[in-house]
Amino acid sequence: MAAQCVTKVELTVSCENLLDKDVGSKSDPLCVLLMNSSDSQWYEVGRTEKVQNCLSPKFAKKFVVDYYFEIVQKLKFGVYDIDNKTIDLTDDDFLGELECTLGQVVSSKKLTRPLVLKNKSPAGKGTITINAEEIKDNRVVNFEVAARKLDNKDLFGKSDPYLEFYKQTETGWQLAHRTEVVKNNLNPTWRPFRIPLQSLCGGDMEKPIKVECYDYDNDGSHDLIGIFETTMKRLQEASHTSPAEFECINSKKKQKKKGYKNSGVVSVKLCQVVKEYTFLDYIMGGCQINFTVAVDFTGSNGDPRSPQSLHYISPQGVNEYLTAIWSVGNVIQDYDSDKMFPAFGFGAQIPPTWQVSHEFPLNFNPSNPFCAGVEGVVEAYRSCLPQVKLYGPTNFSPIINHVACFAKQALQQTTAAQYFVLLIITDGVITDMDETRNAIVNASRLPMSIIIVGVGGADFSAMEFLDGDDGRLRSLTGEAAMRDIVQFVPFRQFQNAPKEALAKTVLAEVPGQLVDFFNTMKLSPPNSNPATNPATNPAGTV
Repeated sequence: MAAQCVTKVELTVSCENLLDKDVGSKSDPLCVLLMNSSDSQWYEVGRTEKVQNCLSPKFAKKFVVDYYFEIVQKLKFGVYDIDNKTIDLTDDDFLGELECTLGQVVSSKKLTRPLVLKNKSPAGKGTITINAEEIKDNRVVNFEVAARKLDNKDLFGKSDPYLEFYKQTETGWQLAHRTEVVKNNLNPTWRPFRIPLQSLCGGDMEKPIKVECYDYDNDGSHDLIGIFETTMKRLQEASHTSPAEFECINSKKKQKKKGYKNSGVVSVKLCQVVKEYTFLDYIMGGCQINFTVAVDFTGSNGDPRSPQSLHYISPQGVNEYLTAIWSVGNVIQDYDSDKMFPAFGFGAQIPPTWQVSHEFPLNFNPSNPFCAGVEGVVEAYRSCLPQVKLYGPTNFSPIINHVACFAKQALQQTTAAQYFVLLIITDGVITDMDETRNAIVNASRLPMSIIIVGVGGADFSAMEFLDGDDGRLRSLTGEAAMRDIVQFVPFRQFQNAPKEALAKTVLAEVPGQLVDFFNTMKLSPPNSNPATNPATNPAGTV
């Protein structure tokens, strides 16, 4: 019997007095959360944003975790000073960590503890505070906000404004959301954003909400432009024709300056409450997950007949490719009703003409590349292996574009009927990096996610670049991905871990990516009641 998830818990993290590792400026901290519930391997749950030049950061990005009463769920919060673009944190300065259990956090509601270094000695005077809150409300608030005549805080050029929204709690104001910075503009319009209703006011439409407007400075000394307080009730009166308008007041300036009026006006043009569907709402509502496998048959894998080759099948009948197919496929197949999976190879010369192909069906049947279940994929891989000649180069874009074609067709449906997951298993370095970047940016607008499992001992730094965790991936023309859809995992991290660990890590982001996509596109589950669909009920009365 699988453990029942009691509830979802949202964790908000802040730190004080972090170690300063940067010469000439302050540390740029980020917090990573690792979890461990079966005394085996720690796996990463997520990361906050990086806060520039700040030793006492309040992180806006929250962690949402499933809470099981009957399992000891160990948590490890690691704080790092981020100095580069890689996803790997081992090359960043470590500022300290806290190990505790989710039970401890939940029972104290607000937990403040000293950070310690790896040798358990104190990390200076650094502390970490974790606030826990049960998520009972799955409504979100869509905002469109602009401002005008903001005070200029910059000597050269104009202010670079951003907003912070705070929720009132028993222990003071808690950061709920931080907008992006609009550079050099006293009349900014921020990109539309969404805040969970729970994070903003706990579902209480009368609860005070505080909004602070700042001028962003690279060195972390952001200048306060002004503040206002409001409630959801007042915000919801906003519309494009009659925005809800608020004067930003700077109390210091008000005291000093006679005839002070305000430091600018924030104009809320849309504040719409909608029901946010969950992953299970989509799955139980009839959404199918289509699973496609792509296997790397390039020469760098080594001759499959040699025990040194990554394609060598051991006497026990396994290799890293097979293990990855089994462990990821076993989880995903439960969400696909027909359990027919297309499986492809790339980078090999294939019979009869021995042309190099970057998307050939493992069963050599282009009109029907489907394999029956994960067993069928494994069988097709085994029989295909001796029939092809490993070659090159390592091109990812053809297979990504192939799956994207089907995802694009699925988008023509008016509901969230289908989502596509492409598993690429590869031994390393991509040859067509530019085309692959373009293909991923294009796919980020479609109902699909890409999982890349790196086998063997190669340098996978290029793969980490594709996994946009530390910033938006961009195409050659500079177009940003709509969302992060790539999850990269090196297989070697899981060599001695239990077989579930790999699937758990690579699939961890898929539910969030699916939900994020369909909610953004305002698509509801196929079998949902239209009356509760935010897309068809824009008045926000659900």
